[in-house]
Amino acid sequence: MADLSRIQNGLPVSRGEQARLTMQLAVPAILAQLSSILMQYIDASMVGRLGADGAASVGLMSSSLWLFWGLCSSITTGFAVQVAHRLGARQPHEARRVVRQGITSCLIFGFIMALIGLAVAPVLPGWLGGTPAICSDASVYFATFVAALPMLTMNYMAGGMLRSAGNMKVPSLLNGLMCLMDVVFNWFLIFPDRTVEIFGVAVPVPGAGLGVFGAALGTVAAEVITALLMLYYLLVRQPDLRLRGNEPGSFRPTAPVLRRASKISAPMVIEHAVFCGAQVMITVIVAPLGVVAIAANAFAVTAESLCYMPGFGLGDAATTLVGQSYGAGRRDLMVGFCSMTVGLGIVVMTLMGVILYVAAPLMMDIMTPDAAIRALGVEVLRIEAFAEPLYAASIVAYGAFVGVGDTLIPAIMNFGSIWAVRIPLAALMAPAMGLRGVWIAMAVELCFRGLIFLWRMFSGKWLKPAPAT
Repeated sequence: MADLSRIQNGLPVSRGEQARLTMQLAVPAILAQLSSILMQYIDASMVGRLGADGAASVGLMSSSLWLFWGLCSSITTGFAVQVAHRLGARQPHEARRVVRQGITSCLIFGFIMALIGLAVAPVLPGWLGGTPAICSDASVYFATFVAALPMLTMNYMAGGMLRSAGNMKVPSLLNGLMCLMDVVFNWFLIFPDRTVEIFGVAVPVPGAGLGVFGAALGTVAAEVITALLMLYYLLVRQPDLRLRGNEPGSFRPTAPVLRRASKISAPMVIEHAVFCGAQVMITVIVAPLGVVAIAANAFAVTAESLCYMPGFGLGDAATTLVGQSYGAGRRDLMVGFCSMTVGLGIVVMTLMGVILYVAAPLMMDIMTPDAAIRALGVEVLRIEAFAEPLYAASIVAYGAFVGVGDTLIPAIMNFGSIWAVRIPLAALMAPAMGLRGVWIAMAVELCFRGLIFLWRMFSGKWLKPAPAT
């Protein structure tokens, strides 16, 4: 776990020490993000073996699932950021109070979202333009995931609070374990009984043969087990935050904590709802292009995530470092950590963009055996590769802004960028250029978004005075 005591105690922190802290937090966070992406690769690859209809039924629901997942993740951020601020101000008792109230509040929110998701699951694929051939599997896939939202929200919350305390290693290791469990569960749940050749020997492998439902069930099982382990470490093992062995307290949410959480999370929740609403709109634009386009779009999104997830890992590190510096009243460190993490993010994602361009055929080969889907996926991935550097700027800068609770203006920036640039361009270009036009629109929008986030970072308008204790 990174030692953040020099920030908390008001001691000088040199540029070299800032770089060391950044790497200590960023590397495990990047590995955690990569493990989650690897899990998506595994799911996509396994489902891709079910044929174009199976792949399309999963791809059709991806944007809607991101909406529900993102809303649950956003609501936990308001509590995790408060934990970072309290620890930065050397107030572990107050941090534990936020932990207790966060558990109750986030669990209630997760249950509400699960009920909403289950209510719309039967009709949502039809609303998105899915054909009758894929709507049934798509509904089952979506319903299975949203039923587990309460535990998934606890996973987001516990992981976010551990990262706020500077502990990136445990969430990283547990996400790696989740990936491994996902492989095992999917291996037995998706496919029927079969024979697999190992070192020239035919080995019978039992299977449930649940298809698309098995893919969702296997992933959900892995996520639930991971959430329980994450909660155990937070509540029993994590120094400063563990509840076991410390003073008792109430789990009943109080107005001050909820107000602060709402001030941070509300813009993020609204922004994510609008952002994913735009993703759903993109799905509606893509759906008339046919099953091949739907599947290629879904697989390409998963493949591209290998490039931008390191940016989200650095964004997590930026939130912790800037958040603790903010809690300690260290404006100089807020600026230093922000610029350092954004710069590193641009470098890393530029390299990942090069890898994406070169390795696009291999990535799509892993995803699906369908030649038409592979060919289209490679084309759109190579379009997107050019947007990765500026996409990095927006991702990591956003993480730094969240650290000081600056979420309203960045949320408006994200909202305006995708609705004013991406959606109109995609709607205009899709009829003539098909899926390629949709991805050109996406690349243009990501570059625009990166530029406006860099402008806000250099302007200093995101900086806030130290919080009142």
